[in-house]
Amino acid sequence: MTRTENNHSDPVSEFILLGFPCIWEVQILLFSIFFVIYVLTLMGNLCIICAVWWNDHLHTPMYILLANFSFLEIWYVTSTVPNMLANFLSETNSISFYGCFIQFYFFFSMGTTETFFLSAMAFDRYLAICRPLHYPAVMTVQRCIRIGAGCWVCGFSCFLLPVYLISQLPFCGPNTIDHFLCDPGPLMNLSCVAAPATEIICAIFNSVLIFSTFLFITSSYTLVIRAVLRVPSAEGRHKAFSTCGSHLAVVSLFYGSIMVMYVSPTAGNPAGIQKIVTLFYSVMTPLFNPLIYSLRNKEMKQALRKLFRIMRLGG
Repeated sequence: MTRTENNHSDPVSEFILLGFPCIWEVQILLFSIFFVIYVLTLMGNLCIICAVWWNDHLHTPMYILLANFSFLEIWYVTSTVPNMLANFLSETNSISFYGCFIQFYFFFSMGTTETFFLSAMAFDRYLAICRPLHYPAVMTVQRCIRIGAGCWVCGFSCFLLPVYLISQLPFCGPNTIDHFLCDPGPLMNLSCVAAPATEIICAIFNSVLIFSTFLFITSSYTLVIRAVLRVPSAEGRHKAFSTCGSHLAVVSLFYGSIMVMYVSPTAGNPAGIQKIVTLFYSVMTPLFNPLIYSLRNKEMKQALRKLFRIMRLGG
């Protein structure tokens, strides 16, 4: 494959996303695998959204948040995978300077929004199980919608500062990013000058965001588990554990991978490890989430069966 090189005295106008360099046959195989994963991810999350939309008994805070989460996952995976698929078939793998930072902003804004939605879902389960008498009054549908809107607004506001700071660094070559997306660590490594202040600010920002939401979520579920263990009915315990178990599985998959990557964005992880970990939380997790929520949730399984019957009759 041909690669373009920028003269070190000229400002960079585009970046080369190295992606997964390998022979053409393997590129086609990877394209096919990730294309199938992308389509399955879209279908799985769309099914969750449609099941909630078309079933009145799922118009409750928990499922409204879940539908928002699935909608977010669709755009989260779409912010990177189509470009990655195009690069598998491209000889240059180039992305414009502004296109790179637009992808950077949207990908990490949606990742930030995901942390807020996971926190909101944990708070909803805490109220439902630990404060059942207050739950209907506190978590109304209207309040749930406001919480969801707050997650979107905060998620897309938080990453403005890191994106701005990194975009102001001088980039004069080389312009090859050893990744399949515009990631802050490799981008900062391409800067012509060292930027320790920007690195520290980004590291602190990522640490505060990740650990504050993670501690909130784990604290909520710790209280939930304590309350569930005191439920006298075995059936009640099973139902509560099924719902919370699916949430905890999603939290573990997502946070386990992002903590490896972004608490210290230039912490010397090998490029291959960075790509694998990023693939896991940005591509595989959105694929697993619909399976986790549908397999462990009786109401969702019933709603999906009803949705499939409607689709068959409509066909």
